[in-house]
Amino acid sequence: MEILDELKKYQNKEHLLKWEGTFADYLEKVRQNPQITQLSHARIYNMIKSSGITENNGRKRYRFFEKEIFGLEKTIECLVEEYFHPAARRLDVRKRILLLMGPVSGGKSTIVTMLKRGLEHFSKTSEGALYGLKGCPMHEEPLHLVPKEMRKEFAEKYGIYIEGELCPSCRIRLEDQDANDISQILVERVILSEEKRIGVGTFTPSDPKSQDIAELTGSIDFSTITAYGSESDPRAYKFDGELNISNRGVMEFQEMLKCDEKFLYNLLSLSQEGNFKAGRFALISADEVVIAHTNESEFKSFISNKKNEALQSRIIIMPIPYNLRVTEELKIYEKLISQSDMTDIHIAPHALRTAAVFSVLSRLKESKKQGMDLIKKMKLYDGEDVEGFKQKDVTELHTEAIDEGMSGVDPRYVINRISTALIRSGTVCINALDILRALKDGLEQHPSINREERERLLNFISEARKEYDGISKKEIQKAFVYSYEESAKTIFNNYLDNIESYCNGVKIKDPITEEEIDPDEKLMRSIEEQIGVSENSKKSFREEILIRLSSYARQGKKFDYSSHERLKEAIEKKLFADLKDVVKITTSTKTPDAEQLKRINEVTARLVEGHGYCPVCANELLKYVGSLLNR
Repeated sequence: MEILDELKKYQNKEHLLKWEGTFADYLEKVRQNPQITQLSHARIYNMIKSSGITENNGRKRYRFFEKEIFGLEKTIECLVEEYFHPAARRLDVRKRILLLMGPVSGGKSTIVTMLKRGLEHFSKTSEGALYGLKGCPMHEEPLHLVPKEMRKEFAEKYGIYIEGELCPSCRIRLEDQDANDISQILVERVILSEEKRIGVGTFTPSDPKSQDIAELTGSIDFSTITAYGSESDPRAYKFDGELNISNRGVMEFQEMLKCDEKFLYNLLSLSQEGNFKAGRFALISADEVVIAHTNESEFKSFISNKKNEALQSRIIIMPIPYNLRVTEELKIYEKLISQSDMTDIHIAPHALRTAAVFSVLSRLKESKKQGMDLIKKMKLYDGEDVEGFKQKDVTELHTEAIDEGMSGVDPRYVINRISTALIRSGTVCINALDILRALKDGLEQHPSINREERERLLNFISEARKEYDGISKKEIQKAFVYSYEESAKTIFNNYLDNIESYCNGVKIKDPITEEEIDPDEKLMRSIEEQIGVSENSKKSFREEILIRLSSYARQGKKFDYSSHERLKEAIEKKLFADLKDVVKITTSTKTPDAEQLKRINEVTARLVEGHGYCPVCANELLKYVGSLLNR
């Protein structure tokens, strides 16, 4: 079978990763490739960097996170550049616990999981390879065999920094059996794995009364204590706590601030000095990244407690807000739905986007800027052109509302309600209205939402529906207009000719009679009025179009009707206005005649063939737009 052949290839590939040699062999590897000795923070940073970095509007985008994390580019950039990058360079930041703090379902756990899985994969590559002393329960760096007194000279000679000491287990083993020839001590390649508890650990708090500190630091092995006679003998101790096994990699501290204080005290020394206390041993060295996460209410309670000041100073807080861009929110829903087997149910175009509009609106804060409402703010954040504002205003809006995105509807709630709509009996297709209805029903059943908040969210559902109304009209318009692009292009070129003549103060040549005539003010205003351009602002709007046209020409780019978002909207509305009566009659009639029926069938076919609709949702769209036009 083909699958068995693939499995065999995989096993052979995994087998090739194994390596075992002496300490002398390892030193030769180190000489050839010093990067194999990199510390855990540097390994994670290099792992992220190895996936590629792009820049967009001066902001770095890390491809490592692109497939799972959406709309948090600024947050991810801060995470990498303000924590992992300086920590990789051994600055003091690495002596801090990284605490991801934000609302539920905001992506905190996803970020940590990605780092853990990425590190596992990276350890299998030549760039991320690492090695440990064979038999060491903590898979520690073999260079710990180099005595402290020799490390300065070693660094000067080979340019390699050594940090940390032998664990108690390796120290006693060295004293007992390997003291004769240190060069022959065995070293092996370490492949990080959370399943095998090698370099990747997770600690989850539970009932403080029953949870044992041994889960973090290991425990006495009672089956061997009689043989060795002492609890302080490393051979009578299991170095299998999460802090032990996470050495060389990363440990996730889930809901850290819900933990009992005695567990948090172990992190004080680990974060600052790179070691921790276990059993009756001296401090044990550990090279690991500790990443914790918590919600905002737990964090506020934590910082209000004066007893936690020592730990607070050893924590770097990284706020993880909700995404605030509709297009990115849409990707979250698409990703979650793609993981299901609901391939037999069609989701109409713009249905998920409408849900995303609702979610994002609930997370935005009102602005004090004159003329800025939440809808405009949402569109501006999403990169759309908004009259009276520029993209440069986004930075000011973010500054105005620092904690924006730390509250609102979480993606988990929305996907739960979408799931409810998807599994409804007899459903073959769901549209935006089905999803909005499911969201509304969910609010009415939600026990933790008070009346005031429910009214606020219901208002956002109404706003999302209005946005969908506008989109649905455009969809029908596009389907109704025969050779839509050509019609739009004709209007666009006429408009450009006229505004160019207007702005330059010259006459325009009639294409048929070739006589020189004044610019067609009626035509220009019929287009501009579609998007609310006033008489007073028409000149600046026309000049703005010409400036954009000139900019495109300098860059060697083609300027068409869709190159300017507001002009595109104006032309589409103009087309729709010209066809409105035809559309209204055709979509709303209960008993269409042969001509109307033919047109309905043509429109439905265009929606299905070119716009992603199925016959069911295409028909529903026609009916819905008909009802809108008859209001």
